[in-house]
Amino acid sequence: MAKRAAYADQPYWGRPAPGFGDPHPEILIVGLAPAAHGANRTGRMFTGDRSGDWLYAALHRAGYASQPVSTAAGDGQTLTGVRIVAAAHCAPPANKPTPGELATCGIWFDRDLELSLPLHSILALGGIAWSAILGAAKRLGWQVPHPLPTFGHGAETVISTPAGDVRLIGSYHVSQQNTFTGRLTEEMLDAVMRGLS
Repeated sequence: MAKRAAYADQPYWGRPAPGFGDPHPEILIVGLAPAAHGANRTGRMFTGDRSGDWLYAALHRAGYASQPVSTAAGDGQTLTGVRIVAAAHCAPPANKPTPGELATCGIWFDRDLELSLPLHSILALGGIAWSAILGAAKRLGWQVPHPLPTFGHGAETVISTPAGDVRLIGSYHVSQQNTFTGRLTEEMLDAVMRGLS
């Protein structure tokens, strides 16, 4: 992967990006995959890119993040009660994982979910994350609604796990495609954040 000129002097993490945040969360946030010049560069989920600027600012306003920005892995950012993971662990070509990549990462994503229990809520950032969560829940033998619920901003359903019921809540992804066009506003994101606890 070619480095951006702005980061030419920086080393890139360039490996699967691990989850970040509270090791015993009440809330799990699931993204799509590490951004090519965000988590793939910094080694921390939603760190060093504009999507992260939106997410961490919202988490800070909601009281979950220690600071409103996340620029580098050693910047002192901490999360309380929240952990962030991704459906795919490596930066995919064109920033969109293929079904094959999601299947390959499935075993690791399943484990992320298992290790996060017990949970109060899971926030799916985008339709791919929503589908990945429901697919993982089925693979793990958890009870999911039938027919499978449809993704939408503010959509909500319940997944039954061995550790109790977990609310699954959908939000449009914090990508520039959504934030620059106004499809996702700060007010919309803040409203979803308030509904997580």
